[in-house]
Amino acid sequence: MKVRKIRKTRKRAVALSGALAVIGVVGTATAFGDGTGAQQQRVEAHGSRVTVPVAGGHATLDTASLAVRAQADDGRSWQLSAPAADGLGPAGKASVRGNEATWRYPSTGFTVTAAARDGRLAVSVRSDRETTLNWPVTGGDPATREMQIPRGEGLSVPVADRWWNSPKAGLTGSEAGMSDGLTMPFWGTSLTGRHGSSYIAESDIGSTLKFVSTGGRLRTEARHAFSAREGTGDYRITFALTDGSPVAAARDYRAWLLGHGGITTLRAKIAANPEVGKLVGAFHAYTWGQARTAEGVRRLRDLGIDRMWLGYDADGSPMDAEAVALAEHSGYLVGPYDSWANAQDPDSADTPVSKWPSPVWPDACVRDADGKPVTGFGGRGCYVSSEALKRAEPSRHYLADRTREMTANGADSYFLDVDAAGELFTDRSPAHPMTQAQDRKNRLERMARLSGDRKLVLGSESAGSWANGVVSFSHGSGTPVTDGLWALERDRADWGGYAPAGAPAIYFKPVHLPDDIAKAMYDPRYRVPLYQTVLHDSVISTERWELSWSKLPDQSRTRALLAMLYNVPLNLVLDQSELDEHGEQIAASHRYFEPLHKAAATLPMTDFRRLTPDSLVQRTTFGAGTLTVTANFSTATHDGLPGGCVDAVIKGGKARRMCPSGL
Repeated sequence: MKVRKIRKTRKRAVALSGALAVIGVVGTATAFGDGTGAQQQRVEAHGSRVTVPVAGGHATLDTASLAVRAQADDGRSWQLSAPAADGLGPAGKASVRGNEATWRYPSTGFTVTAAARDGRLAVSVRSDRETTLNWPVTGGDPATREMQIPRGEGLSVPVADRWWNSPKAGLTGSEAGMSDGLTMPFWGTSLTGRHGSSYIAESDIGSTLKFVSTGGRLRTEARHAFSAREGTGDYRITFALTDGSPVAAARDYRAWLLGHGGITTLRAKIAANPEVGKLVGAFHAYTWGQARTAEGVRRLRDLGIDRMWLGYDADGSPMDAEAVALAEHSGYLVGPYDSWANAQDPDSADTPVSKWPSPVWPDACVRDADGKPVTGFGGRGCYVSSEALKRAEPSRHYLADRTREMTANGADSYFLDVDAAGELFTDRSPAHPMTQAQDRKNRLERMARLSGDRKLVLGSESAGSWANGVVSFSHGSGTPVTDGLWALERDRADWGGYAPAGAPAIYFKPVHLPDDIAKAMYDPRYRVPLYQTVLHDSVISTERWELSWSKLPDQSRTRALLAMLYNVPLNLVLDQSELDEHGEQIAASHRYFEPLHKAAATLPMTDFRRLTPDSLVQRTTFGAGTLTVTANFSTATHDGLPGGCVDAVIKGGKARRMCPSGL
């Protein structure tokens, strides 16, 4: 049957154009406005020194090496970047015009502009050659104490810590893409005293961040690949001086996003689609067996749970219309899992979502420089080109038909795997060529059709900040995954496989994480709410779906405390046995969480503090003191709060306490 094309609405187009402007794919990306205050001082050039005023002081660049130093108003000085790791060649003379200075490196073809914009040092490097630049090199100042990394929710790592400098931590030697390896394209440092630095990679595509250990201290090396073919000939980095808080860089990035119209709030999403409001106060759960039926929904209602997001995997057994109708009548959201990123031979595909009408397989596969299909995740099939699907949609309606089929049971939500997070692709196919920037633009447009035109409450995997305008929830952005986890998950004997069909061990079998993986991911001393500081009032974030609350019993108490502290829902996996064993405990945790989330889900996280020297007692604040949450991850009582407990105060009310037990 021919499906009527999905109509574009003006509201969706306006929202999407704002999102695209932030990532630099609509028009010409702008850096900052003229600003006021410190920015009104002059940029000056003297020999090889270029001095740029910034909020809280000034920054000085050495044109010979691209080394950058900060000078705070209180006289404190520190290194913002060591010299570039590459040979730049001799620098030409810097010329100053207005609030920016420009100079060239003739032998290597780089042109650099340094400007004062919105209280930040904004540096743009341009090259018309196929080349790379390893810069800035950060964290090397001896006074640097910690480094903030938006891996999942966020980490703040002591740079001189022996364990974090060792291979056991899985950080040193690793490299993360700014557009997909990190949830947000920034990082930060904290120095002794109340000083620190923030770095934002405006041009995230083509840029990576590498973690290096030298002399027992961690530092980072940013790297950008200049390519005319990829449209990455401009590399833009901003530097800011901060107060050294572990979330200061996140605050700076949030301010940058707001200045670029790059945050769509939950309040705006709820106004556009009231169904999004059902996420407020809701836990999330993927369902199996009885939990997918009307009887399973009744069990949740009988437990007193009146808000839930219920999802189901693409295993050929979706929730039926009766279960969906009852769930939605109960105030729940229901959504299928889907993926538009993988195609396999329909005769041997291992999942229904990888079966596409001919000729998607293999004509729509992403092709490499040799014309070969790019193998899909886990060695399965191929990655599907978003450009190929986009070009086919007006006549073939693959995506419209898929969406209609997946929601035929009345589902009002949708989980689209990978689109908001996954690896961006260059497609060398002559039939549907595509850059990584075009891939991201295509994904934003098709997600906007789901959440805008189709009015589906949309979520995706580990949603990057660039996707906040089109998704309302994100599964996985709460988890700071270390590479060791992937190796563990591939060990089916210990982790569990996809049997039995009604309750796959991969989701339900309890696993005891090795100490190093547990420490890298869940030690509260190193966890900081970077994602929440930036996007709490825009995207509801949870942990990964295969890491349900009961999957990791040793971390269940810590994860519950983190969820309450960050004001984010738990992500569960449910079947009959899970409800039998943990139903009352889930219901009790939900009763505690729901009023807190209703009070603060649509508000920004405005403060995060460590209250003890060991960093095991932490406090968050939302809005203008609307909600304050204090969590004690230690075993000792602090200021009346027992170890392993959390206190929450809604403004004008009394403290409410939860002391979650282990699973």
